[in-house]
Formats: sequence, structure tokens, C-alpha cells
Amino acid sequence: MASSDSELAPVLDKDGVSLTIDEAVATVTLTNPAKRNAQSPALWRALTEAGRLLPGSVRVVVLRGEGKSFSAGLDRQAFTPEGFDGEPSFIDMARGEDGFLDATIAEYQEAFTWWRRADIVSIATVQGHAIGAGFQLALACDLRIAADDVQFAMRETSLGLVPDLTGTHPLVGLVGYARALEICATGRFVHADEAERVGLANLVVPADQLDAAAKDLAAALVAAPRDALIETKALLQGVADRTYEEQRVAERAAQGRRLRDLAGLGD
Repeated sequence: MASSDSELAPVLDKDGVSLTIDEAVATVTLTNPAKRNAQSPALWRALTEAGRLLPGSVRVVVLRGEGKSFSAGLDRQAFTPEGFDGEPSFIDMARGEDGFLDATIAEYQEAFTWWRRADIVSIATVQGHAIGAGFQLALACDLRIAADDVQFAMRETSLGLVPDLTGTHPLVGLVGYARALEICATGRFVHADEAERVGLANLVVPADQLDAAAKDLAAALVAAPRDALIETKALLQGVADRTYEEQRVAERAAQGRRLRDLAGLGD
């Protein structure tokens, strides 16, 4: 990254979300540290908008949270009868028809889906609390760098709910079914040493080195040829849906495209 984020004019700055772009690296920051970056439907819409605003030149997206916590989860106002101003409360959602309930949750999920796009690699830098929706937002990214004070927890089941913001699929993929079930069912904290050991965190660093570690990783990712990285990411993402033989075929097809491109014979 050529410039510090503080020197860059934000492309987006609304509802607790800021987006800055520095050449091939974009940074999405949760900007409400006074509330430990608690989440709301307005914040989710801003995150969705950030994804739509990324120019084609962006190759890496770094997600970070200001203050002591990455995100302490859903804003407690969501659990009041009134909910958020201008938004359907949980009670309204429960009373609505199935189509309304499904469409509302689907809209919220959009904030968590674009981080795994084939044309970018996303990195969550996670410090302090990453609880519930905060945990799921970190899981939405391709990679995670954790501070040594991190505390992951999935509290939805303890509240009589389920993790519904796309977190269950990557969690099982990272730690396996049995451990994912235990983490969700108990709602316990997963600290830095365990997170690194079981694969939730790619790297653990002291909290004051979190941004620097993200910049180093982003620079390494940008250094790789873009089309080769896109093909590699697609191969790895598709493993779960392919047999061993199908993966061999996919590898051959991807390598054929790369060889033709390098030889100047691509489309």
C-alpha cells in the first residue's frame, strides 16, 4: 500500500463504514468504536454498497475495525420490541409472511457475500471482540489476521437463534463439523492461540502490529500475477463440490488457460 489510510479520501463514509482505495488495495473500516462496531441493517447496507463501489483495479480488500474491538456483534437495539428506526423489528419479521422474512434476511446477508468474489482476496484484521455477526463478518473474508487479544464467539444459538449471516459454511470448512457445532452450541470464546491452531486465523500478531501485518500480506498478494491468483482461488473454492477426479480436470483446464495466456494465445 503506497499511502496510509488516514491520507486517503474515503470513497464511502456512512453508517459506521468507511471505504478507501489505494491503487490495488481497498480498505473497509468499521468506524463506530464507541459501540465496539456493533452492527445494524444500516451498516450492512453500507457494507454491501462498499462492495459495489470497488473499481476493477482493486485486487485485495482489507477489513478492519476501529478501536478495541473488531465488532461485538449485533447492536442490542435489535433485541428491543421497537428495533431500529425505519427497520422491521424481530417481532415484525416473525409476524410477516415467509417471503417477507426470507427476503429481509437475504438482504442482510448481501453484506457478507461479496468478500469471496473471485477477482479479489479479502483479509479481515480482527482484534478484541468478534462476536456473533462480528465473527461471521470475519468468516466472510478469505483470510484472517488476528491480534493476540482476539475473542471469537458465536452467540446466536445461546439466544435461541442461529448464525444466519453466512457464517456456518466457512466455519465448518475451516474447523470441521464437530468443532463448529461445539463452538456454536456453547457460545464460548475462541482465543488467539486456539484460533491459529484450528485454522480460524492464518496469523496471530500483537495488536499494535495488526495493520502492518495486513499491509505486508496485501503486498504479497498483489505481487502475484492477477489472473493466476484468480484461477488458483477458483480451484480451491471449488474443491468441496468436486471429486478428486473432477478437481484434476479443473486443474488441467485452468492450467491450459494460463499457458495459452502466457504464450499470447488467449482470447
